[in-house]
Amino acid sequence: MTRMPKPQRLAYALSAIFTVSALPAYAQMPPKQRAPRVEDKNAVTTVMAEDISGRPERELNLERDAEIIKDKTRVKADTACYRQVEDEVEAQGNVKIWRFGDYFTGDELKLNMDTGKGYMLKPTYKLESNHAQGKAERLNFINEDEAVVINGTYSTCQSADPDWYLRSDTLNLDSGRDVGTAGKTLIYFKDVPILGTPALSFSLSGARRSGWLSPTPGFGSKNGAELVVPYYFNIAPNRDLTLYPKIISSRGIQIGALGRYLGETNGGLYQGETYLEYMPHDREYATANPNEKSDRWMVRSTHNQDITKQWAYSWNFRAASDNNYPNDFSKTVSGSTERQLLRELRTDYIGDFWTLTARVQKYQVLQDPESVIDRSLTVTRPYDRLPAINFNAAQYDVAGGFDWAFNAELTRFYHPTLINGTRLVAIPQVSYPIIGSSYFITPKVMVNMASYQLDAYNTQKADNLSRSVPTFSLDSGLVFERDVKFGGKNMTQTLEPRLFYVNTPYRDQSRFPTFDTDAATFNFAQIFSENRFVGSDRIGDANQLTAALTSRFLDANGAEALRLAFGQRFYFRDQRVQLDSSTPVGDSRSDMLLAATGRISETWAFDSAVQYNPGSSRIVSESYTAQWIPGQKKVLNLGYRYLRGSFKNIEISSQWPIFQRWYGVGRVSYSMQDKKILESLVGLEYNADCWVFRTGAQRFVTTSTKASTQIFFQLELNGLSHLGVGSPLEAMKSSIPGYQRLNEGYGR
Repeated sequence: MTRMPKPQRLAYALSAIFTVSALPAYAQMPPKQRAPRVEDKNAVTTVMAEDISGRPERELNLERDAEIIKDKTRVKADTACYRQVEDEVEAQGNVKIWRFGDYFTGDELKLNMDTGKGYMLKPTYKLESNHAQGKAERLNFINEDEAVVINGTYSTCQSADPDWYLRSDTLNLDSGRDVGTAGKTLIYFKDVPILGTPALSFSLSGARRSGWLSPTPGFGSKNGAELVVPYYFNIAPNRDLTLYPKIISSRGIQIGALGRYLGETNGGLYQGETYLEYMPHDREYATANPNEKSDRWMVRSTHNQDITKQWAYSWNFRAASDNNYPNDFSKTVSGSTERQLLRELRTDYIGDFWTLTARVQKYQVLQDPESVIDRSLTVTRPYDRLPAINFNAAQYDVAGGFDWAFNAELTRFYHPTLINGTRLVAIPQVSYPIIGSSYFITPKVMVNMASYQLDAYNTQKADNLSRSVPTFSLDSGLVFERDVKFGGKNMTQTLEPRLFYVNTPYRDQSRFPTFDTDAATFNFAQIFSENRFVGSDRIGDANQLTAALTSRFLDANGAEALRLAFGQRFYFRDQRVQLDSSTPVGDSRSDMLLAATGRISETWAFDSAVQYNPGSSRIVSESYTAQWIPGQKKVLNLGYRYLRGSFKNIEISSQWPIFQRWYGVGRVSYSMQDKKILESLVGLEYNADCWVFRTGAQRFVTTSTKASTQIFFQLELNGLSHLGVGSPLEAMKSSIPGYQRLNEGYGR
């Protein structure tokens, strides 16, 4: 070939070489093995350089600014040699290569453009899928999707000098299977090795993969030093299992397991999870309780499944080995206070206008250890339902506008120390809603019928009881609207007066047991109900009228910016039906309820409720919460809750930037009545470009006289893993309303 003048740049197209299409076997491979990145084998190869020599049908030598392009692969170098028959490139000096968006640089390259096989010396690389980067002594290209990094590094940090990276003697990056695997590996943070492992496996895209998770060391006030080394099994896209072997310095070895699943059958969806903890010998518990078994365990399991479109079943199971398990091992406030453990199996069938539910329920009650000294701390054991069958039916706008409903329940109640029995309840009801554009009137008639078959109890003989209690109610309301300006915006204000009248005659129910009944909490939802009790063992007599007034401010989209409400109930006769006493209540009116809630601006939201007794001129209960969110990662929550004779608490929580990349988080719940802190959380977070560090401590009450303190830390390496103790992220999210994760999009 004639050598071209140096200033002239040439493009030489080779199109006759590639005439073979993709292999059929490749196209028939299972989806899980098929590589998502494929080059066109028939694509032309274009070569360019300032000086080209050689034989076009055999070998081309490219000098100065050599460039070879074939479909998704592009190579640039100072000099290069392209062999046409082998479809192979050799390049030296400032070698750069682009493959499917990935970018590599190095001193020397040899690459087969057809198979994607080759090598690069002294390479650096950047991956498009997860923005990972690294450098090495050598990089071997196995095929179009797979490359092996020899004595190299890997990091998802974007800077030239990454804050964290892993260094391994062999690192396999397989984009087709979305997995990176490494041999002997050290993980560096700020150039300091923080973790070593003989092998490592991770997802290149952050997807789930089987393998060891990061060890999580930690410390707690009750158990001392702890170390957890979890192992994750990615069984299937809709199933996984995580094992949690844990060493607790003061107690021994504990094994935990969490299995989760989700799927679909011909009938519909099913999902569930089961978590189990087991400690074969608790040294500390055995020393403190020599007469009890030292094997300790806890299990919780839930499942929901549709058998057909109409028929479903579910279970909810919780159990623990002993009363002290929650306060010894729980890492959360809710876990430490869970004392009534439910075991329930139920099935539901849904008809055109009716539902049928059958269930069995039993409870395990974990007593507060201090209840042996103070009986007022004893946890009440609920009745078991063995079984309970519920039937509910309703139709609306039938026979000229009537609504009707029928509810029935058949339940066998069991308690080891109280009276047992069977209860049948049937409640038919009919209403006739009259609804206009600015008003509604709904008269309703209902009858509560019940029959009891009571077992013999102590000196009482078996007995049969029955009752029938009719109720008439009349619900009515008006809606007025006007245009107003609120907060500088055009809004619609409503004024909604409402009257709700109930008349239920007195029936003596003092002989009936209270299997599942208690006085309802007095609030806005309850004052518009016919019965002042929750449950079916008591139907309160009533001749009363509830008056309420609500005003709402709606923006142009119909969203509610502010709601103001007032309500009070007026009694026209004494309330004779009570839970445990026949002494009637002779109040002529109830406490007053006042509420205000809304989001008055883009940054401020509040909620408040007050229960006021006008007779004694005292506040019975009140709660106030306010939230201020002036920007990203900025939230301040203030709260105050009070119930006369019970509690008086204040709460404050916040997430706030302190300086530069540092954020502070905290929460305090303080009892003004007992003059002690009920729960506290304090922590710091640092948000770097490719990692987040969290540290802090949480203290919460576990029993009436004891508290637990957990110290946690977490180093989260974006795109790789997180190292740390406990779950500081979960603690912050659950304790601070409005908390925002610093590195959204990473991790679970």
